[in-house]
This record gives sequence, structure tokens and C-alpha cells, in this order.
Amino acid sequence: MWNGVKAAPEDAILGLTEAFKKDPRAGKVNLGVGVYKDEKGNTPILESVKAAEKRIFETQNTKSYMPIAGEAAYGDEVQKMIFGSLCDRSATIHTPGGTGALRVAAELLRPFSSKTIWVSNPTWANHNNIFAAAGLTVKEYPYYNATTKDLDADGFFAALEKIPAGDCVLLHACCHNPSGVDLSAAQWKQVAKIAQKNGWSALVDFAYQGFGDSLEADRVGVEALLASGIDFFIASSFSKNFGLYRERTGALTCVAATPADAETAMSHLLATARVIYSNPPAHGGMIVTTILKDKELSKLWRSELDAMRDRIAHARAELAAGLAKRGVPMDCSFMTKQKGMFSFSGLNKDQVKFLREEKAVYIVGSGRINVAGLTPGNMGFVCDVVAEAMKR
Repeated sequence: MWNGVKAAPEDAILGLTEAFKKDPRAGKVNLGVGVYKDEKGNTPILESVKAAEKRIFETQNTKSYMPIAGEAAYGDEVQKMIFGSLCDRSATIHTPGGTGALRVAAELLRPFSSKTIWVSNPTWANHNNIFAAAGLTVKEYPYYNATTKDLDADGFFAALEKIPAGDCVLLHACCHNPSGVDLSAAQWKQVAKIAQKNGWSALVDFAYQGFGDSLEADRVGVEALLASGIDFFIASSFSKNFGLYRERTGALTCVAATPADAETAMSHLLATARVIYSNPPAHGGMIVTTILKDKELSKLWRSELDAMRDRIAHARAELAAGLAKRGVPMDCSFMTKQKGMFSFSGLNKDQVKFLREEKAVYIVGSGRINVAGLTPGNMGFVCDVVAEAMKR
């Protein structure tokens, strides 16, 4: 079967991590994969998660299948988190991570839309793979201006105006991956207005709620789309904000025009999930539900989320200041304006290659840096070698 078949290419990000693991050099630094790390360089289990798990292990009395949609309480808590309250014209299912949510949405777009989805340039590399594998045509709209290190507002809005009715537009709710450049509240209202006028739908990737400004502030885009009355999907992930990376905990929410349409949507969500993975994994969903339903655990979790967000913002400021101190030939203040875990550093492919081969600092080829991978222990070294690379 496999005789003469070429090996599949490595994933651009996960493949980088594998290369990092095999690197024997001391002092190596991985700024590629999008995983939160604390000041000691560890990806911790949150105390709120540990407390929820203890409660679950003490009370759990079955390992039977979950419902296809997951537990009803999970869907309710997810809606409260992304909308601020329950939404009667939406349907939510528990999915295996945010990636699972994106794939289910893609499978539903194929029979019920024009089979074309538009993604930002740039976007998370796996977006293209997920949608293409589901049989969708993937097209791009301009988003990032490499010169200004900000949103290409003119190109972005001009492109949205030209997207045909029935197509779907992928939008990053906050903490845009990989650029870190987000839309303002006013720009989100403009996006919603264009969608309503031109008749295209949206798929909102909400992988980082709480990592931008706050749980509430980060849903400004969802609120704008909800107020417009259009149909749209929301793919949620709880890998980052709950630290549940390996538990693969996510959700897909479909917002319809009416409560009756939401019931129809739910039937297709269930049918699609049944074919792909049948039932969601239980443990991560039980953790999220337990925390969000308990006042004290929820308070603890929010404080831990705030601390993670503040640490990333501090590391971002330290990086910008450190590079400026070393006299790099670039104004790095843009780094402090970006949101979330990632920053487009401005490094080119040759500089990224130099850092990896000569300095054992691993960065994605696009120059995207995972700011959360910077720690007090490696910050000075990273600033030194990045400055060296920029001056080459």
C-alpha cells in the first residue's frame, strides 16, 4: 500500500517542536508551539482545574458514553461564557478541542453554503488544512500590513465588501493567530454590518477568550455579529484559558435566525458529530462545567486566567524594551499593542534559520513568536540573539 509513496510533510508548528526535542544543545528555547508557559518554563495545571478534578474523581460513578452533544450543562455554561447569557437562537455541542469544532463547522458548510470559506492572510496554518480536507474551497482576504505592523484596514474592508452572498468568512474573535493584531469594537460593528448587508455568514475562531483583555471584553466581536442577526458559527477552545491542552476540550455553537432554526441546526450538528467522532471525550468538559458552575472555583479560575494574561503582557513589554535597548533596526513598540500569545516579530526566514541553526532558538518560519515561551531565565538571551539576527 505504501510502496513508493512519499512521506507526508511535517506540520509546520508541531514538526518544529519535534526538532526542538531532538536538539541536544543546552539552553535551547522553543518559541514556536502555542502553549502557555509560566515564569519557570512549565505548562502548569491550574489550581482550579486540580480542585475540579478532585471533585470529579470523588463523585464520578460511570465511564459510559457522553451524549453526542455532550452534557446539557456544558453547553449552557459555554453559551454563558461566549455570550454572557444563554442564547435561545443558538445550539452548542461539545467537541474534541477547537480543531474538532472547526472541522464539524466545515462539514456543515459544505452542504449548506456555497462551499467557499475566506480566511485572513495570514492565519493559523491548520485552518487551510482543516477546510480543504472537508472539501471547501479556501480563499484569502488581506488582514496584516507588514509595513505598519497593524491591520490592513483598507484592504480588509474592501475585500469583505466583495465576498459573495452564501460564502463564509473565518474571523478570529481575539488574539489573532499569528499576528496578535485584533479588530476594535467599531471595526467589529463594521464587519457585522457588511455581513448583514451582503449576505455572507461567519465562522468565529474563539480559541483565546480571556487572553486578550478579559473574558467580557474579548467577546465584543461575537456580540456585534449576534446583534446583526446573521447566521454564524463559533468554535471555542479551552486549551489555553483552562490549560486543558491534552484533554481536547472545545465546543461548536451555531447561531441561527430563530429558535426553531437553531433546533434544526442542532439536528445536523448531532448527525455530523456522530459520523466524525460519535461522542466527545468527557473529562475536560466535566472540568469546565464543574468550574463554571461553582462560584468559588470560577472565581479562582478567573484569577488564574488574569495572571496568565498579565504574564504574557509583561513578557511582551520586556521583549520590546529589551530589543530597543540593544539597538535593533526596528521600532518594536508594535509588540506591546498586539494581544494574546503571539507576535509577528518582523524576522525573515533567513533570520529564523540563523536563530535555529546557530542559537538553538526555535521560531516558526513566518517569524511568529510565542511570547508565552519567554521567561525571566531566557529573556536576556533571546533579546541578545534576536538583536544579532536583526542586525545581520
